[in-house]
Amino acid sequence: MTRLNVELLAADTVEPITSAGHVQLGIAVVAGIAVIVALITQFKLHAFLALTIGSLALGAFAGAPLDKAIASFTTGLGTTVAGVGVLIALGAILGKMLADSGGADQIVDTILAKAGGRSMPWAMVLIASVIGLPLFFEVGVVLLIPVVLMVAKRGNYSLMRIGIPALAGLSVMHGLVPPHPGPLVAIDAVGANLGVTLALGVLVAVPTVVVAGPLFSRFAARWVDVPAPDRMIPQRPSEDLEKRPGFGATLATILLPVVLMLSKALVDIVVDDPEHTVQRVFDVVGSPLIALLTAVLVGIFTLLRPAGFAKDRVSGLVEKGLAPIAGILLIVGAGGGFKQTLIDCGVGQMVLDISKDWSIPALLLAWLIAVVIRLATGSATVATISAAGLVAPLAADMSTTHTALLVLAIGAGSLFFSHVNDAGFWLVKEYFGLSVGQNIKTWSVMETIISVFAGGLVLLLSLVL
Repeated sequence: MTRLNVELLAADTVEPITSAGHVQLGIAVVAGIAVIVALITQFKLHAFLALTIGSLALGAFAGAPLDKAIASFTTGLGTTVAGVGVLIALGAILGKMLADSGGADQIVDTILAKAGGRSMPWAMVLIASVIGLPLFFEVGVVLLIPVVLMVAKRGNYSLMRIGIPALAGLSVMHGLVPPHPGPLVAIDAVGANLGVTLALGVLVAVPTVVVAGPLFSRFAARWVDVPAPDRMIPQRPSEDLEKRPGFGATLATILLPVVLMLSKALVDIVVDDPEHTVQRVFDVVGSPLIALLTAVLVGIFTLLRPAGFAKDRVSGLVEKGLAPIAGILLIVGAGGGFKQTLIDCGVGQMVLDISKDWSIPALLLAWLIAVVIRLATGSATVATISAAGLVAPLAADMSTTHTALLVLAIGAGSLFFSHVNDAGFWLVKEYFGLSVGQNIKTWSVMETIISVFAGGLVLLLSLVL
């Protein structure tokens, strides 16, 4: 954790906006989260509005003056959007470029051409993991579902044998690996090192996706044996294109920001001198903003130009890529406001004080809090944001490695048992043509395996790192 982040966390907890005791603050937290859950689940209110109202309710229940609660919320919203908003926007642009240029289809077709038989589930999890790096989960599902359905149909494979590995790859990337919104917000909230979190996230993600994807799909295919529904095979984006970018160029563009951010983390460890020229260069080049911006600029020449996109079409594509993320940015920003309200009310310090008397490890506590909020709200992003705000003070005395593991514990908990209050649950159900019971046996169980297995790996890593 940088010195600046430590100072910010300390500043957040010096002067709480209320003098309420632990009991009242505890009741305020429960009531505030209950308001958010009720508004999302019962009244079907948008998560942005629910988080905004819930933040103000939290302040009111904690006895904070309304003007100070509003100030805390708006400060947190502004800080969060400033910290991760540009990164989310750049990731959305890169994902749109990948989809519309046919680059994603090129990777899919190239890998599938070399796979077959028993290797097909492994090919699907590889495709989903690579494609899932720059894409939001919902976008990845929409992009990969046609491939899953066509492979299952033409190859006479069980739909679950092909679909579960693809969904596992997307879900693991979404919950554990930046630059996805959830991990980015958690990194920002607890002051974790992005490069270290990325490296450890990949380390946890690989075995997790293997267990929850190809291995679990064997059981899922036995429990739910359904054919691929013909009506749900939509047109692929590249079918309207005369040419597509090459496989190598597309893969290099996708992996470029990951390589740059990991290189920065490696240089920080090897050189370990902030004044050294090499480290200063990589601190800039490997920063998430520059890494993602570089990938977007490179993508213009490696993805869009080979696909025959003219300059005016490039501009239109960027605009279309930004439009769908407005809601996500608002939710993330409101989540940051909720987090700041928690901290300014003294809730973070309360968790820190209470946890000193508990024998439960901080990482397990973070995972459990994220699980509870995930089950209640159905949103992995809301669970990540809220849990990060609650446990942020616990990171103040942690090493860089353990702070990164704290982020991963939150991310793992946020994926636990997707059910009927999760939009992703219905997205998968409708695309695969499953009943609610069949979806629970496959998709919901897969999400739970990811959460528990990844959480267990995080705890094991905390013992050796």
